[in-house]
Amino acid sequence: MSDPIIPTNSLVLYRTRPARVAAAAGDKLTLELEGGETARVRPKDVSLLHAGPLRSLADVWIGPAAEDVEAAWELLSGSPTTMGEIAELAYGEFTPATAWAAWQLVTEGLYFRVAGDTVRAASAEEVAQTREQRAAEAAERQAWEGFLARARQGTVGPEDGRYLREVEDLAFGRVERSRVLRALGREESPINAHATLLEWGAWDAHVNPYPMRERLNLAPPDLPLSAEWTALLADPARVDLTHLPAYAVDDIRTDTPDDALGWEPGPGLGKVWVHVADPAAAIRPDDPIDLEARSRGTTHYLPEGAVPMLPPASIPLLGLGLNEFSPALSFGISLDDESHITGVEIVPSIVRVDRLTYEEASDRIGEPPFDALQRVAGAFEARRSAAGAASIDLPETQVTVRGGQVEIYPVLTTPGRTVVENCMILAGEAVAVYAQAHGIPLPYATQEAPDAPRPGESAPNVGPAATMADMAALRRRMKRGQYRSVPSEHSGLGLPAYSQATSPLRRYLDLVVHQQLRGHLAGRAPLAPADIIERIGEVEGPLGASRRAETQSEKHWTLVFLAGQPERQWEGVLVEKRGASGTFIIPELALETPIHLPSDLALNTRARLSLRSVDLPRLDARFRIDQIMDNE
Repeated sequence: MSDPIIPTNSLVLYRTRPARVAAAAGDKLTLELEGGETARVRPKDVSLLHAGPLRSLADVWIGPAAEDVEAAWELLSGSPTTMGEIAELAYGEFTPATAWAAWQLVTEGLYFRVAGDTVRAASAEEVAQTREQRAAEAAERQAWEGFLARARQGTVGPEDGRYLREVEDLAFGRVERSRVLRALGREESPINAHATLLEWGAWDAHVNPYPMRERLNLAPPDLPLSAEWTALLADPARVDLTHLPAYAVDDIRTDTPDDALGWEPGPGLGKVWVHVADPAAAIRPDDPIDLEARSRGTTHYLPEGAVPMLPPASIPLLGLGLNEFSPALSFGISLDDESHITGVEIVPSIVRVDRLTYEEASDRIGEPPFDALQRVAGAFEARRSAAGAASIDLPETQVTVRGGQVEIYPVLTTPGRTVVENCMILAGEAVAVYAQAHGIPLPYATQEAPDAPRPGESAPNVGPAATMADMAALRRRMKRGQYRSVPSEHSGLGLPAYSQATSPLRRYLDLVVHQQLRGHLAGRAPLAPADIIERIGEVEGPLGASRRAETQSEKHWTLVFLAGQPERQWEGVLVEKRGASGTFIIPELALETPIHLPSDLALNTRARLSLRSVDLPRLDARFRIDQIMDNE
């Protein structure tokens, strides 16, 4: 198509547009461009379309009518050709005007194709394919424009499913961009995608996007159990502790009992037995179930239901009190009168466990062994408090969704719950003591001391008389807990070292602790500190994702619950002030909300609040103060 000699007054192609060679001097051409502009270029920068003569670039716009483009293509179909040949057959002559028209036929790409300096007529199959493709593109453009028109009016329908799925992908965090939102001039973010889907009625309030947004695996593990699982009770190394009463005390809705309490008389405060489910008897480091549990990090406790860390089939075999006899790893902790640990015994065991709710355990506090366990819990709590343990008793709730209905239950601080919590913490201290005495590497849960009060801020009361505002202030100063491979202080618990060990069915690092202890008891070499560090690193991401998904899901469903009762009043307590703004806690919902203060209210002021608005995608609820009540 290019010619080494480009004469004056010829028609050339320059940057895909027509140009007339007005002058040729030396190694430069002077071109007349559209709009009357000129340009000096090298010959290699243009392609010759027609040798001319062309007196004016305007002549190429005469627009000769094609006599029979399709007939011309049929004659040339599948063969190499030239611009002159196309012009002659399609327009009846080869002139600058028909040369430009022929070039446009080529670039239009239906009947003719160009590759480098070669022009050829497309085959019949290629033309048919191009027509089909263009028809599909036209239909897609029409569908797209129709969808956008409906979307702007908020009337999307079932026919728009594929476009809605694209917005859903952004709302679920699967993608970072959305052509739909971009075309509508809306911010491309998961929050805005969620809001848009609600606005269109494509989603309702019962769609909870947070577990998927955090990429949680919501399918239970589907892995077979080895023969070791069915032989858990047959292990001859297990110590028979069925003569000691043992109690798994949990919330009434718990279906995975993984720890139980017992007590045995002895010097000082006697011996506390903490029996824990024993998955490490069958799960070895790096076997398939271990790797699957590591990838999850924890059981996900969502309002819609729990997603287990271990295969569901393992729970009937391991859950304490689900059968007449249960396999366990039992921790016997001997204590002096002030709850200091004087001895730790760890044994694989068989136990007989009764299941109780926290309320039932509270009713039995005056009876053996709960009277002794309460003395242990009281002394241990006093010891930790003297060491600076944080005492934060802010409202908590359990949010559940059943059949689309949201239920919110208060988590009450009962004597039974206090006993269990302290005994489980005691077990964590005992495991740390045992591991250090025997040189067993473990993951340790640690927490540095709280930050000092801000300038001008008084330290909150952390004693028995602490108010809700005091506890909220202390919580703001608390530092995030961390896992480490070496013992270190857990300031929040008031312990010099602590290793979580009572939930190996639900927390992966608890399972690692059990694997290390079981390996030690069996005489196997434990995992090295570097292996512990590696496992901590691997679960940090899944643990963070699970915590975020659980927190956000609970708030989502709490706001759904709120929105369903727009006329209801709620009691709130002022726990923080910043200028004219305050933060209230609504104890019944364990919900914190910012509110503009009508006057300089004292901390711990109680007020009746009513709902102003709920912004579900932003997890935001706004209230107003209806009535100031007396201070706490």
